[in-house]
Amino acid sequence: MSLKYLSITAYKDKSFNSKVGTYTVMINPEKYSHTYSVDYSEKQGQGTPDATIKYHKSTPQTISFELVFDATGVVSTSRTDLVSEVNNFKKLAYDYNGDIHSPNYLELNWGEALSFQCRLTSLAINYTLFKPDGTPLRARANVSFKEYQDPEKADSASATSPDLTHLVTVIAGDTLPALTYRVYGDSAYYLQVARFNQLDNFRNLTPGTQIQFPPLQ
Repeated sequence: MSLKYLSITAYKDKSFNSKVGTYTVMINPEKYSHTYSVDYSEKQGQGTPDATIKYHKSTPQTISFELVFDATGVVSTSRTDLVSEVNNFKKLAYDYNGDIHSPNYLELNWGEALSFQCRLTSLAINYTLFKPDGTPLRARANVSFKEYQDPEKADSASATSPDLTHLVTVIAGDTLPALTYRVYGDSAYYLQVARFNQLDNFRNLTPGTQIQFPPLQ
């Protein structure tokens, strides 16, 4: 099995079609951290003693690891200019691209295990070895990348958030508690929805009626 190196490919479009270039690491990371997180909103239903957490959204994933740049000639006899190595990486991953008015879009690839579309969010470089004249020979960089999510897809995914106002058209068989559960994930708010919509007879909803479900307070 041949050794595969982690590559970082830069693109100047969010569709990841217009390739700018690729940086291949000199030494594969010893490890990387892949972080997932979920946002919840803490809401307390009317008449309930305890607050509960409601799903809001899944936030972009992050990947972090340490990069090693080595220009001593031990790792590679053709890559012995540390300043150039660091600048080549920064140009692709960190520097401002005037064509898109932001840094590039990135894709991390490492064998079959890792394929991650993202943008660089942090870069901290520590220079650890020098020539007698002060020229750096080795550096370690802590890097962190945040998953890139297409805004249109992200907006679509968050459209069911209980923190947004929803307009629902009643169909036959709908009940207010059931609709409230569908929107908020908790039917306990149906009285608040009834008051908000000034519904006198919320037990028998007329098909075709439009009901607003306001953001939870």
